[in-house]
Amino acid sequence: MGAGSWGTVVAKLLRDAGCEVTLWGRRADVVDSVNERRENPDYLPGIELPEGLRATLDPAEALAGAEFVALAVPAQTLRENLSQWVPDLPPEAVMVSLMKGIELGTCRRMSEVIQEVADVPEERVAVFCGPNLAREIATGQPGAAVAGCVDEGNARRLQAATMTPYFRTYTSTDVIGCELGGAVKNVVALCVGMSVGLGFGDSTQALLITRGLAEITRLGAALGADEHTFAGLAGMGDLVGTCMSPLSRNRTFGENLGRGMTLEQVIAVTKQTAEGVKSCEAVLELARKHNVEMPITESVAGVLYHGMPIKEAGLSLISRSPKPERYGV
Repeated sequence: MGAGSWGTVVAKLLRDAGCEVTLWGRRADVVDSVNERRENPDYLPGIELPEGLRATLDPAEALAGAEFVALAVPAQTLRENLSQWVPDLPPEAVMVSLMKGIELGTCRRMSEVIQEVADVPEERVAVFCGPNLAREIATGQPGAAVAGCVDEGNARRLQAATMTPYFRTYTSTDVIGCELGGAVKNVVALCVGMSVGLGFGDSTQALLITRGLAEITRLGAALGADEHTFAGLAGMGDLVGTCMSPLSRNRTFGENLGRGMTLEQVIAVTKQTAEGVKSCEAVLELARKHNVEMPITESVAGVLYHGMPIKEAGLSLISRSPKPERYGV
């Protein structure tokens, strides 16, 4: 449900794994192109989609008989979109979140929004996350992800549905850890991008990535996640991929800010959603509710929404009081 870049790539992945797949899209031109040309030219130009992948404008048609319903809309639109689709949801389908964000206002993770809106138990909600840059996976480059669900059987079913010769899926029952890794890494990537835009090098990026992982781990521990999750694909893997690649929307967004563009100017030239831009304040609110210190997240929110100059944000991070380095501290 969602024909943007990642939704289209996961549809391709499922089809490559032998599944019957219907892709729902909002725009007629995108749907027609998928059906007639086997291409999504707006989001994945030049990528040939597999035969048998169908697209439709009709949510009911897309949802009919589905065993898995993969949700790939912008995180802040999930509640509104899913509310419209609830009457057509198959009664036993596993709902799969492909989104990486925290809902503004409620501080809910995407799986929690799904449970609430669709009125399904947590055993029927899965997440699919990892260090996956859409275009690279679309071209068949080797990749991997984590299928997370508290029901291990459903996690294994999703694993089987997404395994291909070029893509490997692992399972986890730590949904909280998987989701927090995916959501907070976008915020860290914004900060890494800002540092690149300011002209700083690899040492600074490594610093921010490592201390960003510490922030993610602290918040995860406070919310009941398994800290080991953050050493894996859903944690460190996703964080490194998003922070280091020029294909990353969040890193690129941060780079543009670091080069001196205003928030409004960057938004105007950004064609796809950079989830960290909207999620950062929700992540920070969640951290404050649980008394978790997240200085990188706080600095990013300060730059984006509270008028803090980027150089001042950098100075505030580097001049924090000295302390020992311990895992998750």
